[in-house]
Formats: sequence, C-alpha cells, structure tokens
Amino acid sequence: MNELSRRQREIFDFLCENYANFAYPPTLEELCAALGMASRGSLHKHVSALIDAGLVEPFQGNKQGGVRLTEFALRLSRPHHVHSLPLMGKIAAGRPIEAVENIQYMTVPEALQSDKPCYVLQIKGDSMIEAGIFDGDWVVVEQRSYADNGEIVVALIDQAEATLKYIQQNQDSVMLIPANAGMQAMIYRPDQIAIQGVVVGQMRSYRSFK
Repeated sequence: MNELSRRQREIFDFLCENYANFAYPPTLEELCAALGMASRGSLHKHVSALIDAGLVEPFQGNKQGGVRLTEFALRLSRPHHVHSLPLMGKIAAGRPIEAVENIQYMTVPEALQSDKPCYVLQIKGDSMIEAGIFDGDWVVVEQRSYADNGEIVVALIDQAEATLKYIQQNQDSVMLIPANAGMQAMIYRPDQIAIQGVVVGQMRSYRSFK
C-alpha cells in the first residue's frame, strides 16, 4: 500500500469512523460537506491516492458513484477489531511460500503496532532464527511498499510468492538476506520484488502444540 499524506490519512480515518452513518457510499460532494472542504478537485486527488493505496475502490468512470472502501479497508476499520489486526496466514522464513489470505483477527498489544495499517503473519521456517524469529512466531507487519536497507520485510517475489527476510536494495538488484548462517541470500532484479510491509513487532506462544 502506498504511503498516505496526513490529509489523506484524515480522510481515510473519517471514512472508517463514519462509513456506517451514510445510507449509501458518500459522493465527493457529500464528503466535501462533511469534511468542510471547499474544493471538490482537491478531495478527488486525495481519494485517488486512497484508490492507489488499495483502500478505496476505483470510480470506474462513474463520476456520480460513491466513495466505497475496499474489503481490505473495511476489515481494518471494523469497530469490534479496534485492538485486533488481520491475521493474514503463514509466511515462509525459509524457502518462499505463498502468503495465505484466509483472514481472521488476532488481538495485538498497541505497543507492538505502528500508527499505520498493520497485519499479522505467522512464521513458517527457520531462516530468521538469528534475528530471534522462530517457526510458529507471529510478526506484526506495517503495511507499506517501501523499506530501508536492513529492515525485515515481507517481500512478494514475481507477484507469486511471499517471504520474510532482511532487505538490501541496490540500483540493479535486491538482495533478500536470511538470518541463518546455514542459508544463502537470494538476489533478484528490482522489478521482481514488491515490498508488502515491514516487521514492527513480534509475538510468541510457549505452549506445546501437537
């Protein structure tokens, strides 16, 4: 998801908090009135940014159509999940596997979240053990499409498989680096990698599972 400006975040938060109060998805004019904005064109630009971020559905050429939150945005904004995050399935800390989006919800302490949209993935594999991330752990991921070198990211490879690794980005390559001395880094072209988020928290259960 693309990074939002402060104004775009305010508009998104307003939609999340007030969406149920509209009989139908609000039009741009209704949103302008509700937000106290004088410029419909300015609002349209902000809503377009929310569309690009995957939080609002495209207008599809219908200028009279309402501003509709995407299913993902609705899941993030459900009031009864204020202290919970979407559990998006399992992700490999080893060989890449597909991240399963069988979405449930998981209670997460606020201290482990950021002020941006987050979700939870469960770890499968042992390639990040030297970073203290073990098989069966849950990681809290801040959803964004960029990362600094050295951060632990959820990386989508060739639009098909997702994995959890340290990232090192150069002009001509992207290196996904495990935290396990027995495993080698994976090197890709920049166009092969899409960052899905950055790890901001971690949880672990010490119960035995059979």
